[in-house]
Amino acid sequence: MVSGRISPVTGHYVTMDVEDAQYRVFYLENGQGTPLVCQHTAGCHNHQWRGLLEDEEITGRYRVIAYDLARHGKSDPPWNQEWWKEEYRLTADHFTSFIVAFCDALELEDPIFMGSSFGGNVALQLALRHPDRFKAVIPVEGADYSPGFYLDWWQHPHANAAQVCASGVWDLMAPQSPEQDRWATWFYYTQGSEAFKGDLYFYSVDHDLRDRLDDIDGDRCPVIMLTGEYDYLTTPEDGRRTAEAIRGAEFIEMKEIGHFPMSENYPRFARYLGQALERIEKRTGS
Repeated sequence: MVSGRISPVTGHYVTMDVEDAQYRVFYLENGQGTPLVCQHTAGCHNHQWRGLLEDEEITGRYRVIAYDLARHGKSDPPWNQEWWKEEYRLTADHFTSFIVAFCDALELEDPIFMGSSFGGNVALQLALRHPDRFKAVIPVEGADYSPGFYLDWWQHPHANAAQVCASGVWDLMAPQSPEQDRWATWFYYTQGSEAFKGDLYFYSVDHDLRDRLDDIDGDRCPVIMLTGEYDYLTTPEDGRRTAEAIRGAEFIEMKEIGHFPMSENYPRFARYLGQALERIEKRTGS
């Protein structure tokens, strides 16, 4: 890291409407070319994508855009609703509508969508519901169904929710990942505990495509799935099984990496992302 260096990454807010609610959404971006829209993991924020945002090999060909989902990072809850009067539970309907509205607000043409963990799951939802809105999707650590992680004790009043959430994801990272990056990922999770449980409602309850994978056309909207070998929530077997059930989908297993590849070990993740983007370029001709 060079002292005094100013990053080329810029941040902006965009105001947009989703399902009769208005949101001010914060996003980071860098690069030019095909839009590559990135969704962070549950309970976190777009800082996870810093390595990608500053990767000159990628940003020389892609306009990388990493947003904070509402209630995360610098994106507030809806402005014109009394959101504090009901428990936050993210659903596939709202999640997909939010992402499409964000892409429309930025007037993005044929973007590639990439999300990790619950973002990987919503990538599959987008391929199903909006195949013509996206050039391709890259579900990272995603699967057709991810049960068992929607737990009340994430926010128990007798616990330090920030530390519980952060420590709960520690062993999802590969032991080979650099210690500095693993602790940085842990730190990101100490900042997002309030939204974590509601995100996991989508991840483990509302998201279930086990009977819908046949309806996803991976030729119409290419699906390139990436899963780390150390991910025990959505295992490589889950990712491979999901890809095999989708017409035209492809699967890549990422060795020596876990559930948070973009922040726990970006250099290793970049190799596999490069493979995914190459496959999309070959299949779409651009």
